[in-house]
Amino acid sequence: MSAAALRARYLGDSVATASPQQLLVMLYDRLALDLERAQAALAEGDRTAAGEELQHAQDIVFELRSSLQVDAWEGGPRLASLYSWLIGELVQANVRGDRNRVASCRQVVEPLRDAWRQAAASLAAPST
Repeated sequence: MSAAALRARYLGDSVATASPQQLLVMLYDRLALDLERAQAALAEGDRTAAGEELQHAQDIVFELRSSLQVDAWEGGPRLASLYSWLIGELVQANVRGDRNRVASCRQVVEPLRDAWRQAAASLAAPST
């Protein structure tokens, strides 16, 4: 089996066995990576690569938004609004090739990713 096939299998197994909290962190990790790659591609003048990364980032935010149970907790409506803002910014960043918009999205996404990671870790930690 090739290295790429092994990696794909491992990734598939990781996703299939992940808890909902782990899946959320995986989505945020990939969203942050997409934004980092898009920003780098725009800096290099590669609008095609940036567009692919930004489109994938939009797909992730759409997934996060569609799976959000807005009424399940007090912060739900604010998070839904934030996801809507992110989608708009990602679309505009893609259309205009705007690195500043990508940077603004990263400034929002990365702390959220870190917070979700910390929350998931605290849920996974055995209680003593």
